[in-house]
Order: sequence, then structure tokens, then C-alpha cells
Amino acid sequence: MQIRIFSIVVSDLDRGCEELNGFLRSHRIATVDREFVADGSNSFWSICVTYTEGQSPTPHTPARKRIDYRDVLNESDFAIFAKLRTLRKSLADKEGVPAYALFTNEQLAELVKRRCRTKSALGEISGVGEARIEKYGDEFLRAVEEAESNQGTANAETQPSDN
Repeated sequence: MQIRIFSIVVSDLDRGCEELNGFLRSHRIATVDREFVADGSNSFWSICVTYTEGQSPTPHTPARKRIDYRDVLNESDFAIFAKLRTLRKSLADKEGVPAYALFTNEQLAELVKRRCRTKSALGEISGVGEARIEKYGDEFLRAVEEAESNQGTANAETQPSDN
């Protein structure tokens, strides 16, 4: 990872934005942090870009087709998936990172479909490494277990009794 700092003076926003946008289009961007520095007529935006070498995907690269997980997962699995997405968003917001930095939708769907109960099972999902497992594994595995338990309780309550 590398960083580049941009200072965009308020009095010349067009030129500064043009330079920044050109850089963003031509690199693989990891993060962008910005801070406004108020100093009267010398006010400016300070922007820190973390990036890796290599071209970003070109605009004509076909986008991946969006997956509707309601179509991929059955109703009960989708309910668990939705709870995991809510947990992911909450944790990501708390840490100030994008939700996909914790787990992608695809990884959450796999976690549900495979009924992962252990950290080692979580590690078998493509793209899920040790750091993520250690940081988030317990919480997500517990959420799956609780959701399944709640579904089991709800199903038992809707079954007619034998009395």
C-alpha cells in the first residue's frame, strides 16, 4: 500500500478536483480520508488516498451482475443472511470501515448455506482469512447460532400440539 496526499485549495477547487479525480481513475484505491482545514482565504481540503499499484478497472469493464440473495437463499436462510448483514453494518459503522471490509455478501451467504459452526469452517469460505476470523468470527458464528435457534423456537410455536 502507498499513500498520496492532495491539498485542494478552496480558491481553486476545479484544478484540484481534476487532479484528484484523474489520480483516482488511474489507481486501485483502498481508502480515501478527507479533512477540511479552515484558514480563511487559505482554507483547503486535505485528502489522503491509500492505493496499490496497478490500474483500476476501466470504465468499459463489464460490471458484475448483482445477485439478489432472496432468489439464491431459501426463506429461512435469507432471514439469517439479513441478520448477518445488519450485524456487519453495525460493526462496520462502529469501526468506520466499509461493510464489505468485514465480509462480502457472497461470504455471508456462504456462511449461512454451509451452516458454519466453527472458526475452521468459516476459514473454508473463499477470501476469509485468519485476521477476519479472529476479529469477527465469534460474533458472526454466535449470530448464526442465535438466528437458527430463534427460527427453531418460532417453528415450534407454530406447530399444532398433540393434546
